Amino acid sequence: MINKKVDNVTLALQGVKDNMTLMLGGFGLCGIPENSIAHLVKLNVKGLTCISNNAGVDDFGLGLLLQKHQIKKMISSYVGENDEFERQMLSGELDVELIPQGTLAERCRAAQAGFPAIYTPAGYGTEVAEGKEIREFDGKMHVLEYAFKADFAFVKAWKGDEAGNLVFKGSARNFNPNMCGAAKITVAEVEELVPVGTLDPNHIHIPGIFVQRIFQGEVYEKRIEQLTVRQR
Repeated sequence: MINKKVDNVTLALQGVKDNMTLMLGGFGLCGIPENSIAHLVKLNVKGLTCISNNAGVDDFGLGLLLQKHQIKKMISSYVGENDEFERQMLSGELDVELIPQGTLAERCRAAQAGFPAIYTPAGYGTEVAEGKEIREFDGKMHVLEYAFKADFAFVKAWKGDEAGNLVFKGSARNFNPNMCGAAKITVAEVEELVPVGTLDPNHIHIPGIFVQRIFQGEVYEKRIEQLTVRQR
């Protein structure tokens, strides 16, 4: 058994440098690698290309990196909750590539599986398909999309063991599992890190072979993106 455990976020993020391409898991603000993002802010690395379903909000998640102008390019599918993101995009400070949500997930999964590219019907006939190879399958047109190439993938799981096996909870299973193993180095932060053999093998969502480093996060705010409650 290879022990993937590192003692803290500082060790987990060793090797992160300027101008790297990073994957960051989560769905909205659910299941985002909060500790890793906070340390990226602290490291003050610049020129990052970030692959993430969303761009956080102004003062949380990837919004913290945007505030310090650490991101040069966002590759995302939903970016509607961040005023600073909008300002940087409209001013030309931030390069943005918007991708259909399913295509984003599958380009991650293709990288995870070692496939160079996929064909998808999503985006055919729109600006998304401009300049890309088009091919017909069973009478339906498909767009060629290349697998992502990333230096690091940062994911957040509910539980994990020292071998890197991961268990996700609820909506955190959106994008986090697909990003595991989809980069040169996958760093997993977990709420609870347990010894090998503690997790039920039938309940493991991602095997440790897809993870290079794992650590237990110290603080999780788990902020709600938009709180909607019933009127009393």
